[in-house]
Amino acid sequence: MKRRWSNSGLPLVAGATLIVSSALAQTVDTARIENAGQNDWLTYHGSYKSYHYSPLAQINAGNIKDLSVAWMHIPGRSTRGLQSMPLVADGVLYYSGSYSRVFALNGTTGEVIWSHFPELDEALIARQTHSPYNRGVAIGEGKVFVGTMDGRLLGLDMKSGKVHWETRLIDSQKLTVGFTGAPLYAKGTVIIGAQGGEWPGRGPIFAVDATTGKKKWEFLTVAGTDEAMKTWGNESWRTGGGGGWMPGTYDSETNTILWGTANPAPLYDWSGADYKTQGARPGDNLYTSSVIALDIDTGKLKSYHQELPHDAWDFDSSVGEFVMLERDGQKYVVHPNKGGFVFVYDRNLGVKNVWRLVENINFVKDIDPKTGALIGRRDFTAGKVTEPPLCPFIGGGISWNAGSYNPKTGLYYKIGQEWCMTLDIQKTTPVTAPQVQLNIGAEFKMAPPPGGEIYGHLDARDPITGAKKWEVRYPEPPLGSVLSTAGNLVFVPDSRGILHAYDAETGTELWNHNNGTGHQGGIVSYSVNGKQYIAVAAGFGGMLADEYAPNFGGVYKSMPRDDGALIVFSLK
Repeated sequence: MKRRWSNSGLPLVAGATLIVSSALAQTVDTARIENAGQNDWLTYHGSYKSYHYSPLAQINAGNIKDLSVAWMHIPGRSTRGLQSMPLVADGVLYYSGSYSRVFALNGTTGEVIWSHFPELDEALIARQTHSPYNRGVAIGEGKVFVGTMDGRLLGLDMKSGKVHWETRLIDSQKLTVGFTGAPLYAKGTVIIGAQGGEWPGRGPIFAVDATTGKKKWEFLTVAGTDEAMKTWGNESWRTGGGGGWMPGTYDSETNTILWGTANPAPLYDWSGADYKTQGARPGDNLYTSSVIALDIDTGKLKSYHQELPHDAWDFDSSVGEFVMLERDGQKYVVHPNKGGFVFVYDRNLGVKNVWRLVENINFVKDIDPKTGALIGRRDFTAGKVTEPPLCPFIGGGISWNAGSYNPKTGLYYKIGQEWCMTLDIQKTTPVTAPQVQLNIGAEFKMAPPPGGEIYGHLDARDPITGAKKWEVRYPEPPLGSVLSTAGNLVFVPDSRGILHAYDAETGTELWNHNNGTGHQGGIVSYSVNGKQYIAVAAGFGGMLADEYAPNFGGVYKSMPRDDGALIVFSLK
C-alpha cells in the first residue's frame, strides 16, 4: 500500500515549527487527558468525563458580540460534508475530513503543518452506504490515530504526519464496512469500533497497542459471550449487525472502557409481539443496542445494560456521550440513547434513572426509571406502519453528535429531535457473499408527529433527574454537537448553517453567525498564547442531511453538498 504525506506551505513552516516543538515537549498521555488542561481539547469528548465543556472564559456573555472569524481551512473533497470533531494540543489543531484525510494546522493562523491522504480503493468506497465521511481522530504518545473506510487503523507522527504503523483490522472487501468514527486513546491503547449495525456482521470493537500497532484484543458486540449467543435464535448471530461506531470513554478508577453498541440487523424485523421466538433474529440479541464495560487490558466484559432488548426500531446505543458525574457522594454515568431517552447509571452500569428528552416517542409507552425495562413495546409484522407513524424518525430522538455538561451551571445541554416516520416492513434475507450487503428490512419516509410539526430543540436540564430549566426551539432538528464554556455560553451549530451562542443560565440568544452551510460535526474551544478560539466544522450531506431538502425545502434546496470548511472564531 502506497502512502503519502506532505508538509504544505514552506514559508509558514517556521512559525508552525515552534508550535510543534512545544507539542513534542509535552507528551499527550492518559494522565494529561484525564486532567484536561483548559487550553487543549485532547480527546473526542473533551476529556474522559465527556463534558464537551471548556473552562476558558475569555470569550464570554459580556463580549460575545465581538466574536468574529479568525481563520478558515478548506479540506477539499468533502463528500457528504464535514463531520469531524477537531482536537487541539499545544496550539496545533488536528482534524479529519472525508476519505479519512487528516490535517494538522497552526491553531492561531490555520496554516497547514502537514496533511495525510491515505490511498483508498475507490471501488470499495462506492459500494459503502455510510461513507466517505470521517468523524474524528485520537491523539497520544506523539501520534495521531485515524480509522479508514477500508478497515485500517493508522498511527501518524504528530510532528510530520509520517505513518508509524498501519494495522488492518477489518476485511472491508468482504464485509463492506470500515471505520468512520473516531478512535479513543487511553493507557497505551487505541480503541475503535466498526461502522454501523445494518450489515450482516458481528460488530467488532478493537484494541490496538499505541506504540506498535499490534492488535491487543477484539470484542464482538453480537454474541460476544456464550450467554449472549443464546439470545440469538436460529443462528442469527452470524449476521446480527451490531457495531460500536462512535467512541466511548475510559474510567481510570476501574480500568474500564465504556462503549455504546449499535442496532441488530435487519433493522426492522417482522417478528411482531412474538419476537422472543419468531422473526429474523429471535431473542433479545445481546449485546446490540447496549452499553458495555470492558477491561481495557483484556477486552473482557465486566458489565452491561441492554437499553433496548431486541431493538426493532434502529434506536441504537452507539450514539451518546458517557458523562461522568458526582453528586452527593454518588458517582453517575449519563448516557443518551437514539430512542430519545437518557439513561443514568452507576459506575457498574446499574440503572439509577431514565428520563425522556423527546416528547414524540411511541416505540414504547415508557421505560421504567428504576429498572430500565421497556413498558408497552410496539413491535411490527411485515407490512405498512402509518397510523400512527413510528416516533422518532430513524435519525433518532437523539442523534449521534454530542451534548454538553457545564459543571458551573450544573446543567446538561442536549439537542432533541421531534419527528416520526412511516414504514413498509419487508422480509429480507442476509446477503454475505461475495460482499456483505446492507440489510434494513423496510422502506421508510419522514413524517410529522401526530397532530404536530417537525422541530428540534436545545434543552438545558438537570442531568440526573431530567428537570428542564429552559428550551430553545428550531424549525428543523440541528445535527451538530453542543459546546458550553466557563464564559456562561452555550454554542449550537444548526442545520441551516447558523452558529448560535446562548446565555448558559437563561437560554437567551446573545450572538449568531451564518457559516453558509449546514453543520453536522463537532465544535471545540482552545487557547494559544493567551487567546481563546472556537472551532466548528461546517458542511452538510449524508443519509440524514439529504432528507432535509425534500422535507423542509427552503435553504436546503440550494445548500451545497460535498463541501465543507473548518471555521475558527476569536474576539476582534
